[in-house]
Amino acid sequence: MPDLNVKQRAKRPWIKAALLVCFMIAAVTLLRFSPLKNHVTAERLALLLDSAGLWAPLVYVLIYAAGVCLFLPGTLLAAIGAAVFGPYWGFLWVWTGAMIGASLAFFIGRYLGRDFAESLIGGKLKQYDDAIERNGFATVLYLRLVYFPFTPMNFGMGLTKVRFRDYTAGTALGIIVGTFVFTFFVGTVKNVLASGDLSGLLNWNVFLSVFLFIGSFFIPKVLKIIFNHH
Repeated sequence: MPDLNVKQRAKRPWIKAALLVCFMIAAVTLLRFSPLKNHVTAERLALLLDSAGLWAPLVYVLIYAAGVCLFLPGTLLAAIGAAVFGPYWGFLWVWTGAMIGASLAFFIGRYLGRDFAESLIGGKLKQYDDAIERNGFATVLYLRLVYFPFTPMNFGMGLTKVRFRDYTAGTALGIIVGTFVFTFFVGTVKNVLASGDLSGLLNWNVFLSVFLFIGSFFIPKVLKIIFNHH
């Protein structure tokens, strides 16, 4: 009986890893190749939020969180939030949905993939894994600021030894700048276009949003220069 239990425990990481792979394949297939893809569009989601009334922020946050786990493009979800709720409330709901979705994806990766990843780690990989545990907050913050792909990082960090509190703190701070810049840009331009007065495109809010949007692309380069000097 003890030998049987040992064998069962040895199989669990592989079973969980297989479930993680199946989950990812199912998520991509569901949203890219099934009839559901026709409903997951900017127009359909915006209409859904308009019909939700006072519940629209909650519905949006839930959609965003689920979308993160199902590999929906974050830019699509963020643009919808900014367009529907405006530059400021849009930022709040986009950031909230992204945080919840990032946390859920992390737990999926941690529960289903960590044991398997740990069984493969050895030598230098273990050193990197230990280093991520020691410097989890700084690592996550840096990767978020240089715009490392959002969804793969959520699942991937779950495979490492990074502490959840370091992961959430690094994510919470790291996505603030990019989220605000994007929602401010989209929300501001959308409000001007909705007003019908195209001369509004020449006001300072639009100039500021364009400046911040373009400037955000230089953040990774600035950070690399700073870290290289240190």
